[in-house]
Amino acid sequence: MLQSLRKLFRSSGEDGASRVESDRSLDTDRVLEDDNNTGELSLRAEIERLVDASVHDFSLYERALTHRSVLRGQADSHLFSNERLEFLGDAVLGFVVAEDLYARFPDKNEGFLTRLRAKLVNGSALAGYALNIGLDRLVLMSGNMEQTGGRRNETILADAFEAVIGAIYLDLGLETARRFIHRTMLEVVDLTDLASRRDNFKSLLLEYAQAHGQPQPTYRVVAEEGPSHEKVFTVEVLIGGVSYGTGSASSKKTAEQNAARKALRELQNPEESAG
Repeated sequence: MLQSLRKLFRSSGEDGASRVESDRSLDTDRVLEDDNNTGELSLRAEIERLVDASVHDFSLYERALTHRSVLRGQADSHLFSNERLEFLGDAVLGFVVAEDLYARFPDKNEGFLTRLRAKLVNGSALAGYALNIGLDRLVLMSGNMEQTGGRRNETILADAFEAVIGAIYLDLGLETARRFIHRTMLEVVDLTDLASRRDNFKSLLLEYAQAHGQPQPTYRVVAEEGPSHEKVFTVEVLIGGVSYGTGSASSKKTAEQNAARKALRELQNPEESAG
């Protein structure tokens, strides 16, 4: 991957290549170690392990794993980062998931299917799938991005996961992409349980407050960290002026949900929360 990225920076001089080489050096050992630390694997072998197939156009996967932070300042960075593949992978993922849910739940209406699909393919869920298969170790990002928590950033992980799906689709076709989605997502999630789970924690917290005669919860941003294009927001939830929890995420809405979830845990299980 480093060799390919050096070519991208050739037009911008040695500075660009040196920057990429420095950024990449932070991750080389991690990328090349297998899970059992019994030996070294090439990046290609690691990708083929994830895809569970021999890849043809390896450059697609290199691009799928390239975050735009290593291309900062390049006018055509969108051509070499994973953004375009993420766009394509999002569409492929949406189709495969919709197809599966349509067949799996023949008696359910559109609203049910839409809500369940949203639970399966939201950013937090996608980031979880990416972590499950070790994709966080393979994403190429700048040193600054890594130091600010980039390898656990839900947006970066979710985009990389979708970009890999886009790469698989272009390289090996829809059937291989479908198998990858089933193996990494649909076969590891209990869809019946997920469908019955209520996970709008803000609504649940509001219902709890109303049922106990408490005022409506309010939310406020207490911290913003990271560069402008990859901010992490920390939100605090208050009821009657008392703080009941904070939550962090790459979007304010998700951070509010995380804060509400912690507040519910605090209110419903105060002893457990204190312990």
